[in-house]
Amino acid sequence: MTGALSDIRVIETGTLLAGPFCGQLLGDFGAEVIKLEDPGKGDPMRQWGREKPHGQSLWWPVVARNKKSVTCNLRVKEGQDLVRRLVADADVLLENFRPGTLERWGLGWDELSAINPRLILVRVTGYGQTGPYAPRAGFGSIGEAMGGIRYVTGEADRPPSRSGISLGDSLAATYAAYGTLAALHARERTGRGQVVDSAIYEAVLAMMESLLPEWAVAGYQRERTGAVLPNVAPSNAYPTADGTEVLIGANQDTVFRRLCEVMGAPELADDPRYATHGARGAHQAELDDLIAAWTRTQQPDKLLAALHEAGVPAGGVYTAKDILADPHVAAREAVVRVPHPDFGELPMQNVAPRLSADPGSVRWAGPTLGQHNDEVYGTLLGLSETERAELRERGVI
Repeated sequence: MTGALSDIRVIETGTLLAGPFCGQLLGDFGAEVIKLEDPGKGDPMRQWGREKPHGQSLWWPVVARNKKSVTCNLRVKEGQDLVRRLVADADVLLENFRPGTLERWGLGWDELSAINPRLILVRVTGYGQTGPYAPRAGFGSIGEAMGGIRYVTGEADRPPSRSGISLGDSLAATYAAYGTLAALHARERTGRGQVVDSAIYEAVLAMMESLLPEWAVAGYQRERTGAVLPNVAPSNAYPTADGTEVLIGANQDTVFRRLCEVMGAPELADDPRYATHGARGAHQAELDDLIAAWTRTQQPDKLLAALHEAGVPAGGVYTAKDILADPHVAAREAVVRVPHPDFGELPMQNVAPRLSADPGSVRWAGPTLGQHNDEVYGTLLGLSETERAELRERGVI
Protein backbone atom coordinates (compact mmCIF):
# COMPACT_ATOMS: atom_id res chain seq x y z
CA MET A 1 0.00 0.00 0.00
CA THR A 2 1.20 3.49 -0.83
CA GLY A 3 -0.10 6.96 -0.10
CA ALA A 4 -0.16 9.38 2.80
CA LEU A 5 -2.78 7.31 4.68
CA SER A 6 -1.36 3.86 3.96
CA ASP A 7 -0.98 3.17 7.70
CA ILE A 8 -4.67 3.88 8.42
CA ARG A 9 -7.40 1.24 8.55
CA VAL A 10 -11.00 2.36 8.00
CA ILE A 11 -14.09 0.24 8.64
CA GLU A 12 -16.86 1.65 6.45
CA THR A 13 -20.42 0.73 7.43
CA GLY A 14 -22.39 3.39 5.55
CA THR A 15 -24.47 3.06 2.39
CA LEU A 16 -25.42 5.17 -0.60
CA LEU A 17 -23.28 8.26 -1.01
CA ALA A 18 -22.43 10.55 1.92
CA GLY A 19 -20.55 7.95 3.97
CA PRO A 20 -19.09 5.96 1.08
CA PHE A 21 -17.75 9.07 -0.68
CA CYS A 22 -15.86 9.91 2.51
CA GLY A 23 -14.44 6.38 2.42
CA GLN A 24 -13.47 6.88 -1.22
CA LEU A 25 -11.56 10.04 -0.37
CA LEU A 26 -9.64 8.29 2.42
CA GLY A 27 -8.98 5.24 0.27
CA ASP A 28 -7.69 7.41 -2.55
CA PHE A 29 -4.74 8.35 -0.33
CA GLY A 30 -3.91 4.80 0.62
CA ALA A 31 -6.10 4.05 3.63
CA GLU A 32 -7.17 0.42 3.89
CA VAL A 33 -10.94 0.75 3.63
CA ILE A 34 -12.86 -2.37 4.63
CA LYS A 35 -16.44 -1.86 3.50
CA LEU A 36 -19.08 -3.89 5.33
CA GLU A 37 -22.10 -4.67 3.15
CA ASP A 38 -25.37 -6.43 3.76
CA PRO A 39 -25.10 -10.10 2.65
CA GLY A 40 -26.93 -10.81 -0.58
CA LYS A 41 -27.79 -7.18 -1.28
CA GLY A 42 -24.77 -4.99 -0.79
CA ASP A 43 -24.73 -1.23 -0.89
CA PRO A 44 -27.61 0.19 -2.97
CA MET A 45 -24.96 2.16 -4.87
CA ARG A 46 -24.28 -1.10 -6.71
CA GLN A 47 -27.55 -0.43 -8.58
CA TRP A 48 -27.54 3.37 -8.76
CA GLY A 49 -26.68 5.46 -11.82
CA ARG A 50 -28.33 6.71 -14.97
CA GLU A 51 -26.84 4.15 -17.35
CA LYS A 52 -26.31 0.47 -16.56
CA PRO A 53 -24.48 -1.47 -19.27
CA HIS A 54 -24.62 -5.21 -18.53
CA GLY A 55 -27.15 -4.28 -15.83
CA GLN A 56 -24.37 -2.84 -13.67
CA SER A 57 -23.88 0.58 -12.15
CA LEU A 58 -21.14 2.78 -13.56
CA TRP A 59 -21.18 4.78 -10.33
CA TRP A 60 -20.20 1.87 -8.09
CA PRO A 61 -16.73 1.34 -9.64
CA VAL A 62 -15.90 4.95 -8.74
CA VAL A 63 -17.38 5.39 -5.24
CA ALA A 64 -16.14 1.94 -4.12
CA ARG A 65 -12.71 2.13 -5.70
CA ASN A 66 -9.75 1.10 -3.53
CA LYS A 67 -12.11 -0.58 -1.02
CA LYS A 68 -12.31 -4.15 0.21
CA SER A 69 -15.84 -5.56 0.18
CA VAL A 70 -16.82 -7.73 3.13
CA THR A 71 -20.34 -8.95 3.83
CA CYS A 72 -21.65 -8.51 7.37
CA ASN A 73 -25.19 -8.44 8.74
CA LEU A 74 -25.05 -5.59 11.25
CA ARG A 75 -28.58 -6.33 12.51
CA VAL A 76 -27.66 -9.61 14.20
CA LYS A 77 -25.47 -10.22 17.24
CA GLU A 78 -22.88 -12.27 15.36
CA GLY A 79 -22.40 -9.47 12.84
CA GLN A 80 -22.10 -6.89 15.59
CA ASP A 81 -19.49 -9.07 17.27
CA LEU A 82 -17.49 -9.11 14.03
CA VAL A 83 -17.58 -5.30 13.96
CA ARG A 84 -16.23 -5.19 17.50
CA ARG A 85 -13.37 -7.46 16.54
CA LEU A 86 -12.56 -5.34 13.47
CA VAL A 87 -12.73 -2.11 15.45
CA ALA A 88 -10.18 -3.38 17.95
CA ASP A 89 -7.41 -2.95 15.38
CA ALA A 90 -8.85 -0.11 13.28
CA ASP A 91 -8.23 3.62 13.20
CA VAL A 92 -11.60 4.80 11.90
CA LEU A 93 -15.18 3.55 11.87
CA LEU A 94 -17.25 5.39 9.27
CA GLU A 95 -21.06 5.34 9.27
CA ASN A 96 -24.00 7.33 7.91
CA PHE A 97 -27.03 5.73 9.58
CA ARG A 98 -29.67 7.73 11.42
CA PRO A 99 -28.50 8.83 14.88
CA GLY A 100 -29.14 6.10 17.42
CA THR A 101 -28.81 3.20 14.98
CA LEU A 102 -25.32 2.17 16.09
CA GLU A 103 -26.43 2.53 19.71
CA ARG A 104 -29.35 0.12 19.13
CA TRP A 105 -26.87 -2.38 17.76
CA GLY A 106 -24.60 -2.05 20.79
CA LEU A 107 -22.00 -0.24 18.70
CA GLY A 108 -22.26 3.27 20.12
CA TRP A 109 -19.32 5.48 20.92
CA ASP A 110 -19.06 4.45 24.55
CA GLU A 111 -18.75 0.78 23.70
CA LEU A 112 -16.49 1.22 20.69
CA SER A 113 -14.09 3.60 22.43
CA ALA A 114 -13.88 1.19 25.36
CA ILE A 115 -12.72 -1.48 22.91
CA ASN A 116 -10.28 0.87 21.17
CA PRO A 117 -9.59 4.24 22.85
CA ARG A 118 -7.70 5.40 19.74
CA LEU A 119 -10.67 4.84 17.44
CA ILE A 120 -12.15 7.75 15.50
CA LEU A 121 -15.89 7.41 14.87
CA VAL A 122 -16.97 9.36 11.78
CA ARG A 123 -20.73 9.98 11.59
CA VAL A 124 -22.35 11.55 8.52
CA THR A 125 -26.05 12.41 8.75
CA GLY A 126 -28.58 14.91 7.48
CA TYR A 127 -28.85 17.00 10.63
CA GLY A 128 -26.04 15.88 12.94
CA GLN A 129 -26.04 13.77 16.10
CA THR A 130 -27.76 16.33 18.35
CA GLY A 131 -30.58 18.87 18.16
CA PRO A 132 -34.33 18.50 17.62
CA TYR A 133 -33.99 17.43 13.97
CA ALA A 134 -31.36 14.74 14.58
CA PRO A 135 -33.83 11.79 14.48
CA ARG A 136 -35.28 12.84 11.12
CA ALA A 137 -34.49 11.03 7.90
CA GLY A 138 -32.09 13.23 5.98
CA PHE A 139 -31.13 13.15 2.31
CA GLY A 140 -28.65 15.37 0.49
CA SER A 141 -31.37 17.32 -1.29
CA ILE A 142 -32.99 18.29 2.03
CA GLY A 143 -29.64 19.38 3.44
CA GLU A 144 -29.03 21.51 0.34
CA ALA A 145 -32.35 23.26 0.93
CA MET A 146 -31.82 23.81 4.65
CA GLY A 147 -28.21 24.88 4.17
CA GLY A 148 -29.29 27.69 1.85
CA ILE A 149 -27.84 26.72 -1.51
CA ARG A 150 -31.10 25.63 -3.15
CA TYR A 151 -32.74 29.01 -2.58
CA VAL A 152 -30.01 30.88 -4.44
CA THR A 153 -29.65 28.37 -7.30
CA GLY A 154 -31.51 28.89 -10.55
CA GLU A 155 -33.19 31.66 -12.52
CA ALA A 156 -34.83 34.56 -10.72
CA ASP A 157 -38.26 33.95 -12.26
CA ARG A 158 -38.33 30.19 -11.59
CA PRO A 159 -38.48 27.93 -8.53
CA PRO A 160 -35.21 26.94 -6.84
CA SER A 161 -33.11 24.58 -8.92
CA ARG A 162 -30.37 22.11 -8.12
CA SER A 163 -27.00 21.06 -9.39
CA GLY A 164 -26.89 17.95 -11.56
CA ILE A 165 -24.77 16.14 -8.96
CA SER A 166 -25.33 15.07 -5.35
CA LEU A 167 -23.79 18.23 -3.97
CA GLY A 168 -25.00 18.00 -0.35
CA ASP A 169 -23.87 14.41 0.12
CA SER A 170 -20.49 15.09 -1.46
CA LEU A 171 -19.88 18.20 0.64
CA ALA A 172 -20.78 16.39 3.88
CA ALA A 173 -18.47 13.53 2.89
CA THR A 174 -15.64 15.92 2.08
CA TYR A 175 -16.00 17.69 5.42
CA ALA A 176 -16.15 14.29 7.12
CA ALA A 177 -12.85 13.32 5.49
CA TYR A 178 -11.38 16.68 6.51
CA GLY A 179 -12.58 16.10 10.09
CA THR A 180 -11.12 12.60 10.05
CA LEU A 181 -7.69 13.94 9.15
CA ALA A 182 -7.94 16.58 11.88
CA ALA A 183 -8.92 13.91 14.42
CA LEU A 184 -6.03 11.68 13.33
CA HIS A 185 -3.64 14.59 13.80
CA ALA A 186 -5.06 15.37 17.25
CA ARG A 187 -4.66 11.71 18.21
CA GLU A 188 -0.92 12.05 17.67
CA ARG A 189 -0.88 14.50 20.60
CA THR A 190 -3.52 13.01 22.88
CA GLY A 191 -3.38 9.30 22.10
CA ARG A 192 -7.17 9.19 22.04
CA GLY A 193 -9.80 9.13 19.32
CA GLN A 194 -13.00 11.16 19.12
CA VAL A 195 -16.28 11.53 17.22
CA VAL A 196 -16.42 13.41 13.92
CA ASP A 197 -20.00 14.67 13.43
CA SER A 198 -20.62 15.83 9.83
CA ALA A 199 -24.15 17.08 9.02
CA ILE A 200 -25.18 17.59 5.41
CA TYR A 201 -26.96 20.89 6.03
CA GLU A 202 -23.95 22.27 7.95
CA ALA A 203 -21.53 21.26 5.19
CA VAL A 204 -23.69 23.16 2.70
CA LEU A 205 -24.07 26.11 5.08
CA ALA A 206 -20.28 26.29 5.45
CA MET A 207 -20.03 27.08 1.72
CA MET A 208 -22.48 29.97 1.77
CA GLU A 209 -19.94 32.78 1.91
CA SER A 210 -21.33 35.98 3.50
CA LEU A 211 -24.99 34.96 3.22
CA LEU A 212 -25.74 35.28 6.94
CA PRO A 213 -24.04 38.58 7.84
CA GLU A 214 -25.46 40.15 4.68
CA TRP A 215 -28.93 39.51 6.06
CA ALA A 216 -28.21 40.12 9.75
CA VAL A 217 -26.21 43.33 9.31
CA ALA A 218 -27.35 44.81 5.99
CA GLY A 219 -30.84 43.33 5.66
CA TYR A 220 -29.87 41.97 2.24
CA GLN A 221 -31.28 38.61 1.13
CA ARG A 222 -29.48 36.86 -1.68
CA GLU A 223 -31.78 35.77 -4.48
CA ARG A 224 -31.49 33.54 -7.52
CA THR A 225 -29.55 35.24 -10.28
CA GLY A 226 -29.12 32.51 -12.89
CA ALA A 227 -25.78 32.41 -14.65
CA VAL A 228 -24.44 35.69 -13.25
CA LEU A 229 -23.25 37.05 -9.93
CA PRO A 230 -24.87 40.46 -9.40
CA ASN A 231 -22.48 43.38 -9.74
CA VAL A 232 -19.63 41.17 -10.99
CA ALA A 233 -19.15 41.87 -14.68
CA PRO A 234 -18.27 40.70 -17.16
CA SER A 235 -18.41 37.14 -15.88
CA ASN A 236 -20.83 34.97 -17.82
CA ALA A 237 -21.36 32.37 -20.50
CA TYR A 238 -21.48 33.96 -23.95
CA PRO A 239 -22.76 32.47 -27.25
CA THR A 240 -20.45 31.76 -30.18
CA ALA A 241 -20.91 31.39 -33.92
CA ASP A 242 -21.42 27.62 -33.83
CA GLY A 243 -24.10 27.71 -31.11
CA THR A 244 -21.87 26.71 -28.22
CA GLU A 245 -20.91 28.96 -25.31
CA VAL A 246 -17.70 30.11 -23.71
CA LEU A 247 -17.15 31.39 -20.19
CA ILE A 248 -15.37 34.72 -19.91
CA GLY A 249 -14.31 36.19 -16.57
CA ALA A 250 -12.97 39.71 -17.01
CA ASN A 251 -14.38 41.59 -14.04
CA GLN A 252 -11.01 42.94 -12.84
CA ASP A 253 -10.11 46.35 -14.29
CA THR A 254 -6.85 45.31 -15.96
CA VAL A 255 -8.36 42.10 -17.32
CA PHE A 256 -11.37 43.98 -18.70
CA ARG A 257 -9.03 46.30 -20.53
CA ARG A 258 -7.34 43.29 -22.13
CA LEU A 259 -10.74 41.93 -23.16
CA CYS A 260 -11.58 45.24 -24.82
CA GLU A 261 -8.36 45.03 -26.81
CA VAL A 262 -9.27 41.54 -28.06
CA MET A 263 -12.73 42.79 -28.99
CA GLY A 264 -11.17 45.57 -31.04
CA ALA A 265 -12.92 48.13 -28.85
CA PRO A 266 -10.24 49.52 -26.51
CA GLU A 267 -12.32 52.63 -25.89
CA LEU A 268 -14.77 50.61 -23.77
CA ALA A 269 -12.17 50.34 -21.01
CA ASP A 270 -12.33 54.12 -20.53
CA ASP A 271 -16.07 54.47 -20.96
CA PRO A 272 -17.49 55.77 -17.62
CA ARG A 273 -20.15 53.03 -17.73
CA TYR A 274 -17.50 50.27 -17.72
CA ALA A 275 -14.25 51.81 -16.46
CA THR A 276 -14.50 50.52 -12.88
CA HIS A 277 -15.69 47.38 -11.16
CA GLY A 278 -18.63 49.23 -9.64
CA ALA A 279 -19.63 50.84 -12.92
CA ARG A 280 -19.54 47.54 -14.77
CA GLY A 281 -21.67 45.99 -12.07
CA ALA A 282 -24.23 48.78 -12.37
CA HIS A 283 -24.41 48.25 -16.16
CA GLN A 284 -24.05 44.47 -16.08
CA ALA A 285 -26.91 43.55 -18.43
CA GLU A 286 -26.00 45.99 -21.18
CA LEU A 287 -22.32 45.01 -20.96
CA ASP A 288 -23.21 41.33 -21.26
CA ASP A 289 -25.36 42.12 -24.30
CA LEU A 290 -22.51 44.04 -25.89
CA ILE A 291 -20.00 41.22 -25.34
CA ALA A 292 -22.50 38.59 -26.52
CA ALA A 293 -23.08 40.50 -29.76
CA TRP A 294 -19.34 40.22 -30.42
CA THR A 295 -18.85 36.59 -29.35
CA ARG A 296 -21.73 35.48 -31.62
CA THR A 297 -19.54 36.42 -34.57
CA GLN A 298 -16.59 34.33 -33.37
CA GLN A 299 -15.73 30.67 -33.79
CA PRO A 300 -15.10 29.24 -30.31
CA ASP A 301 -11.62 27.82 -30.94
CA LYS A 302 -10.26 31.06 -32.40
CA LEU A 303 -12.06 33.10 -29.76
CA LEU A 304 -10.57 31.12 -26.88
CA ALA A 305 -7.11 31.19 -28.44
CA ALA A 306 -7.24 35.00 -28.68
CA LEU A 307 -8.50 35.35 -25.11
CA HIS A 308 -5.84 33.02 -23.71
CA GLU A 309 -3.14 34.85 -25.63
CA ALA A 310 -4.30 38.14 -24.14
CA GLY A 311 -4.43 36.77 -20.59
CA VAL A 312 -8.23 36.86 -20.28
CA PRO A 313 -9.65 33.94 -18.22
CA ALA A 314 -11.92 31.96 -20.52
CA GLY A 315 -12.94 28.40 -21.25
CA GLY A 316 -15.46 26.09 -22.80
CA VAL A 317 -18.46 24.59 -21.04
CA TYR A 318 -17.28 20.99 -20.91
CA THR A 319 -19.28 17.80 -21.24
CA ALA A 320 -17.84 14.39 -20.34
CA LYS A 321 -16.78 14.01 -23.98
CA ASP A 322 -14.90 17.31 -23.82
CA ILE A 323 -13.15 16.37 -20.57
CA LEU A 324 -11.94 13.06 -21.99
CA ALA A 325 -10.61 14.78 -25.13
CA ASP A 326 -8.86 17.72 -23.44
CA PRO A 327 -5.02 17.73 -23.74
CA HIS A 328 -4.52 19.48 -20.39
CA VAL A 329 -6.65 16.87 -18.62
CA ALA A 330 -4.56 14.19 -20.33
CA ALA A 331 -1.23 15.83 -19.49
CA ARG A 332 -2.19 16.17 -15.83
CA GLU A 333 -3.60 12.62 -15.76
CA ALA A 334 -6.75 14.06 -14.20
CA VAL A 335 -8.57 11.05 -15.68
CA VAL A 336 -7.30 7.53 -15.11
CA ARG A 337 -8.37 4.31 -16.78
CA VAL A 338 -8.89 1.48 -14.35
CA PRO A 339 -9.20 -2.20 -15.34
CA HIS A 340 -12.69 -3.62 -14.87
CA PRO A 341 -13.76 -7.21 -15.56
CA ASP A 342 -16.84 -6.18 -17.56
CA PHE A 343 -16.14 -2.68 -18.84
CA GLY A 344 -12.48 -3.03 -19.79
CA GLU A 345 -10.47 0.13 -19.19
CA LEU A 346 -12.95 2.26 -17.25
CA PRO A 347 -12.22 6.03 -17.22
CA MET A 348 -12.80 7.88 -13.97
CA GLN A 349 -11.57 11.02 -12.24
CA ASN A 350 -8.16 10.73 -10.62
CA VAL A 351 -7.28 11.53 -7.02
CA ALA A 352 -7.35 15.17 -5.91
CA PRO A 353 -5.48 17.05 -4.56
CA ARG A 354 -1.98 16.03 -5.55
CA LEU A 355 0.77 15.39 -3.01
CA SER A 356 4.36 15.58 -4.24
CA ALA A 357 5.82 12.98 -1.85
CA ASP A 358 2.88 10.72 -0.93
CA PRO A 359 0.39 10.91 -3.80
CA GLY A 360 -2.88 9.05 -3.82
CA SER A 361 -3.81 6.54 -6.49
CA VAL A 362 -6.68 4.52 -7.89
CA ARG A 363 -5.55 0.95 -7.32
CA TRP A 364 -8.71 -0.93 -8.31
CA ALA A 365 -12.33 -0.30 -9.21
CA GLY A 366 -15.26 -1.08 -6.93
CA PRO A 367 -15.11 -4.76 -5.89
CA THR A 368 -17.68 -7.52 -6.19
CA LEU A 369 -19.86 -8.19 -3.16
CA GLY A 370 -17.90 -10.06 -0.50
CA GLN A 371 -14.77 -10.23 -2.66
CA HIS A 372 -12.50 -9.80 0.36
CA ASN A 373 -14.35 -11.97 2.90
CA ASP A 374 -11.63 -14.60 3.08
CA GLU A 375 -8.84 -12.02 3.35
CA VAL A 376 -10.50 -10.04 6.13
CA TYR A 377 -12.25 -12.75 8.09
CA GLY A 378 -9.67 -15.45 7.45
CA THR A 379 -6.32 -13.65 7.43
CA LEU A 380 -7.13 -10.58 9.51
CA LEU A 381 -9.49 -12.04 12.14
CA GLY A 382 -8.20 -15.60 11.97
CA LEU A 383 -11.57 -17.31 11.42
CA SER A 384 -11.22 -20.82 10.05
CA GLU A 385 -12.86 -21.90 6.80
CA THR A 386 -15.37 -23.90 8.84
CA GLU A 387 -16.25 -20.87 10.98
CA ARG A 388 -16.68 -18.72 7.88
CA ALA A 389 -18.90 -21.35 6.29
CA GLU A 390 -21.12 -21.44 9.38
CA LEU A 391 -21.46 -17.65 9.37
CA ARG A 392 -22.41 -17.74 5.68
CA GLU A 393 -24.99 -20.45 6.37
CA ARG A 394 -26.63 -18.31 9.07
CA GLY A 395 -26.66 -15.21 6.87
CA VAL A 396 -24.17 -13.31 9.02
CA ILE A 397 -21.65 -12.85 6.20
